[in-house]
Amino acid sequence: MINNKVLIVKYLSALCLLAVSLGFVFSKNAKPADAKPNIIFIFTDDQRYNTIHALGDDQVITPHLDGLVQQGTTFTHAYNMGAWGGAVCVTSRAMLLTGMSVWDVYQEEKDYSKLLAKQGFWPQQLKKAGYETYMTGKWHVRQKPDAIFDHVVHERPGMPNQTPAGYNRPLSRTDTIWQPWDPKYEGFWKGGTHWTQVVADDALNFIDQASKKDTPFFMYLAFNSPHDPRQAPKRWVDRYPVDDIKLPLSYLDEYPFKEEMGAGKDLRDEQLAPFPRTPYAVKKNIQEYYASISYTDEQIGRILDALRKSGKMENTYIFFTADHGLAVGHHGLMGKQSMFDHSMRPPLIVSGPGVPKGAKRDQNVYLQDIMASTYELAGIKKPDHVYFHSLLPMIKDKNRKSPYSSIYGCYTSQQRMVRGDRYKMIVYPEANKVLLFDLVKDPEEMHDIAGAPASKAILKDLKKRLLEQQAQLHDELDLTPQLVNL
Repeated sequence: MINNKVLIVKYLSALCLLAVSLGFVFSKNAKPADAKPNIIFIFTDDQRYNTIHALGDDQVITPHLDGLVQQGTTFTHAYNMGAWGGAVCVTSRAMLLTGMSVWDVYQEEKDYSKLLAKQGFWPQQLKKAGYETYMTGKWHVRQKPDAIFDHVVHERPGMPNQTPAGYNRPLSRTDTIWQPWDPKYEGFWKGGTHWTQVVADDALNFIDQASKKDTPFFMYLAFNSPHDPRQAPKRWVDRYPVDDIKLPLSYLDEYPFKEEMGAGKDLRDEQLAPFPRTPYAVKKNIQEYYASISYTDEQIGRILDALRKSGKMENTYIFFTADHGLAVGHHGLMGKQSMFDHSMRPPLIVSGPGVPKGAKRDQNVYLQDIMASTYELAGIKKPDHVYFHSLLPMIKDKNRKSPYSSIYGCYTSQQRMVRGDRYKMIVYPEANKVLLFDLVKDPEEMHDIAGAPASKAILKDLKKRLLEQQAQLHDELDLTPQLVNL
């Protein structure tokens, strides 16, 4: 009996030692219940909302972004609020990093010193909450990133250098002087390695370092692609034979209000293709746009694979978006300086612990809501100056209403827009023109119904909404002459 008791005690002691040993082994990767999640923000430039195969474009090849769509929740109607100048990305990024709405940050960006001192930038708030912060890639904000991130690698300018040969092309099928894979024009190839690959290389280094630590991290990975010059390896360009490219449904040789809306021949983006547009020139630009997107997708795949191998994936939230969309031939336009959805809407995907997989949310939101979403994840009280809202309530509850009753849009003093769930009104003050689109029946925004008798009540409602938005957002543009008769 005594021997049995001794054996039992020895057996239990051995189990305890084994449990302690296993507990030690597991504890190196285990996280306490209240551990803050890691956050990776992946940002592209000039990427339209539907330029992911899984989100509606059956021509574009994006297997890794398709996988992110399947593993997460997509907001199908995310918008950039607009811009005060032709470099729309400057305004978009200023709003994203400060959380301020368009005209408020326009005033603030003249001198960011007060906001900097108050630690009011996005990465600064995450640093205060215990995050190690990384940044690589495109910046284009009037504040040095090394003042607000712990680590900055390969800070890039607004765009890779575009050369004269990259404009007003192609003039014909025989116009082959400029080729997207030719390093002699530098651009993305400057330095020897394509900048898109450099961002991924940097990210892999960051992830490797982070895998050895328990500190939560925030990574800001900003690709310049698919911004022009839309350069990519030849193997990707060859995947898109130009004759197989479909023209946009809204293709036009010229947009009738291009000058009055500020998207005419003097605008840099619009000079990329010849005036008037030709089907071949538009198809060629789309070919290079898709090749750039596919190459970016390939590099994003490398990042996601490294994250999986690091053991950090299960406690990491990934946010993917772009700073706005791009026309590339829609409505006869090439750039992003318009109030059409192709220019204002980027993709927006969220994946991570507890995020529904393969889900869609069609609430109207702003891409800058990502900042507020990360604050909620990190347990940060949203600062008073932040206009935007967390996406998490809508991720958790698909029936949750958008925090925005309508979406506002602007471009300099030459364009204004407001949209609800179904209708969009665009105003061109210099043309004294008001357009109205039914986005349910006419998602490509091809049929202006402003003059229809049945539209009077709709226009009156949208006028009220736009004026309310202008007051709320401190937009001082007087639209009385254009809206007085609505």
